[in-house]
Parts: sequence; structure tokens; C-alpha cells
Amino acid sequence: MKNIVLHGRGVIGGIAEGIAMVSRETIQGWSGVDDRTGIVIEQGHPFEGMSIKDAVLVLSGGKGSNGWSCHFHAARVGGIGPAALIFPKMDSRTGVAAVVTGVPTVTDFEEDPFSLLNTGDLVRVDGDKGTVEIINKKE
Repeated sequence: MKNIVLHGRGVIGGIAEGIAMVSRETIQGWSGVDDRTGIVIEQGHPFEGMSIKDAVLVLSGGKGSNGWSCHFHAARVGGIGPAALIFPKMDSRTGVAAVVTGVPTVTDFEEDPFSLLNTGDLVRVDGDKGTVEIINKKE
């Protein structure tokens, strides 16, 4: 099977691989992710109990104020941050999160990433080229 490649716009350069965590529901800033462990603690969220460490987060956007991005900065500093970020569209929260996290980030896709990516897929994010390649589709 040929790998699927999504084309978008690179925001933060670099290349990273990781397991995708895909949700149209974004993660709450305050009390959404444990800043010490990277585990999603937001009650009822599809990622509750999962760790963002080394994952490729595919989220629809930010939630709450611009303070939302502080949690991604804290995760990066603590060594528990994501490997890459994928957002269908950028807003002020996601833009700041991309910058403070410093991981490869892609946005503005030609295709709907939620229709092609699933939690558990192994993906390669190329922030320089603005591509996301599905290396291994979860069965």
C-alpha cells in the first residue's frame, strides 16, 4: 500500500515521526494536561488518560484563552511535549502553541486531516515541506 500524503502549509520547520492522537475536540488549557506527566486529565475528553509525550497531536484548534499555549510550553520544557502539531486552521492560540513548543507544525491542508488521520496512525510531519505522511495506518 502506498503511503498517504496530506499537503498543507508548514508553520514550524523540521521533521518528526510519532503516533497520531486525532480529535476534533481540542484539549482544555487549565487542567487539561498534567504539566508533570503529559497525561490528558480533562474529564470526558477522548484522550483522557493518554500521554501527549512524543505524540503527533491533531486538534481542531485551541480552547480558552491564549494561556492555552503555556501548557504546551511547560510540556516542552518538562520533556513531555508532543513530537509535532497538526491544525486544520491556525488561530492565535494554536500559533503561539506552535512557536513555544518548537516542534514541526503543519496547517491549512488541501484535504480534511480528520477524514484521513486516525488515532494510532504512525505519521511523519515535515514542517519544511508542509506535508504529513501516513507511514502506517492503524488497522
